[in-house]
Amino acid sequence: MAIRVMLVDDQVLLRTGFRMVLAAQPDMEVVAEAGDGAEAIENLRSTAVDVVLMDVRMPRLDGVEATRRMCAEPDAPKVLILTTFDLDEYAFSGLKAGASGFMLKDVPPAELLAAIRSVHSGDAVVAPSTTRRLLDRFSPMLPSGNSEPQHKDIARLTEREREVMLLVAQGLSNGEIAARLVLSEATVKTHVGRILTKLSLRDRVQVVVLAYETGLVRAGGGSV
Repeated sequence: MAIRVMLVDDQVLLRTGFRMVLAAQPDMEVVAEAGDGAEAIENLRSTAVDVVLMDVRMPRLDGVEATRRMCAEPDAPKVLILTTFDLDEYAFSGLKAGASGFMLKDVPPAELLAAIRSVHSGDAVVAPSTTRRLLDRFSPMLPSGNSEPQHKDIARLTEREREVMLLVAQGLSNGEIAARLVLSEATVKTHVGRILTKLSLRDRVQVVVLAYETGLVRAGGGSV
């Protein structure tokens, strides 16, 4: 079954370019387009969508708020934020709103297609290390962290799961975590899956965001 994509951008020419790239793929289909966030949300009421390519600066309802509303719904589509500048405040806000990643608007077509497939399969497009740089930069916008995490479900994590969560939040890959903890990558992947389930998180990017918000990890790389 083809990946169902919705294009959300107030620039018609940009949507046309993306649509042409996606239409050439046998495993993708553009099922909807919208010129702003409000229209995108309306489209979701009548059209099944797997992945949304979401601009941020749009009239009526911007992409960040549209992402927040979409991701709060059950069976929400995965959202890829499209930004003009790398690591800007819009990417930061989009990740906090629930997006699975962000990409530059001038991304090469091959990278865009790979990102859509990655997000659809359940992976985050943005590497945790990139997310950390983003959060280090904009951490003053987060609530002040303290040594006692406030997320009620963190207490449900086992000691090992918490250890893995901290390493994910510090930007390590499964392979790097496995080497650090002397575990197999399969075991690390299992731990990450349990962390996502227990904390009701969508992907590894959201693990990093939560770790900053609760104070488990602080700007500059420290952990409590």
